[in-house]
Amino acid sequence: MSRVRALEEADLPAVAGMFQRVLRKKPSPAPASLADYMRRFYLDAPGCGEGINSLVHVDDAGSVSGFVGAHVLPMTFNGRKLRAAICGSLMVANPEADPMAGARLLKAFLDGPQDFSFSETANDVATQLWTRLRGVVLPQYSLDWVRVIRPSGFAVSLASSRIGVVRVFSPLASAVDGLHNRRIEPGKRNWSGVAAGQLGPTSLQVSQIASKEFAQLLEPLTNHFTLRPDWEASALDWIFTDAGQKSDWGKLVFASVATPSGTVVGAFAYYAKQGAIGRVLQLLARPGQAGHVVDCLVDHATARGVCGLRGRTQPLLMEAMLPRRIAFVPVASTVVHARDEELLKAMTGSQAFLNGIAGEQWSKLIGGRFG
Repeated sequence: MSRVRALEEADLPAVAGMFQRVLRKKPSPAPASLADYMRRFYLDAPGCGEGINSLVHVDDAGSVSGFVGAHVLPMTFNGRKLRAAICGSLMVANPEADPMAGARLLKAFLDGPQDFSFSETANDVATQLWTRLRGVVLPQYSLDWVRVIRPSGFAVSLASSRIGVVRVFSPLASAVDGLHNRRIEPGKRNWSGVAAGQLGPTSLQVSQIASKEFAQLLEPLTNHFTLRPDWEASALDWIFTDAGQKSDWGKLVFASVATPSGTVVGAFAYYAKQGAIGRVLQLLARPGQAGHVVDCLVDHATARGVCGLRGRTQPLLMEAMLPRRIAFVPVASTVVHARDEELLKAMTGSQAFLNGIAGEQWSKLIGGRFG
């Protein structure tokens, strides 16, 4: 008889193989490095083994046939300590043979001891499962934002992610973008590119910082949210160590944005690789300063030769982004499940700090290389 139970170390080769076939769409055997990373991420990470577990679905023959990954995120809600469970990889080896396996896995996950559950990477099938189990989609958290900086390079970078040979056109794209962007008036916002020069206020100072300094800015730059993460320093060290291991995305850059008097009004962390689309891991801003911080990020990325930027939305940043020639694209849904109506109200009312490092975008399972 099929059943759902907690992930064990002996399950990792089977889970890694399923991840390789189902989510990475690769027919080759899973490399040992993938199983090793899953051990680190799902069994050894801070908070693992405290009642909130990753789960496997075992079929009638005793084989692992499904998996749902869980990651613990300590939170605070109006001073009350909570635990959120982040739902990561949700997959079934053969859904045609057992169409209810995914629903069993997700129900068991949502029935755990956490105060609430969420995922920022739910595809259409997973979203349907969540809503059938009384989950709620958060539309204002469910978009990716995109800013084109160098249009030809942006197109080549986008195409080469699917067809690698397209990269040979990168030098030509760079030359075309150089001519195109020189025609854009400095400081003017244009849908098709960004000219050299500053968009942000010249009075603000952007300083590159270390990950530990960025970690120290998280509490003061998120304390206006009623529901927000409550990380320990060791957990943030763990997160940024993993986040820095995505060589295909480029170097993970951290920066702060401050006034002339030294008051920090924002910060950002993104992957910078010349000629590539920069992936924004986190964008932080004090209330009323979001637009200026966005401009500073675009300026910083432009100076480093990035051809575009892409990140996950935060509702309180969207209003500032709308007039800044930023496009919004539905890629995956952010979904939540909570029994406490006050928690649900905070999340549906955009008073929760979710996505980015308060999610799973930092994981090497997204954008990392194995083998």
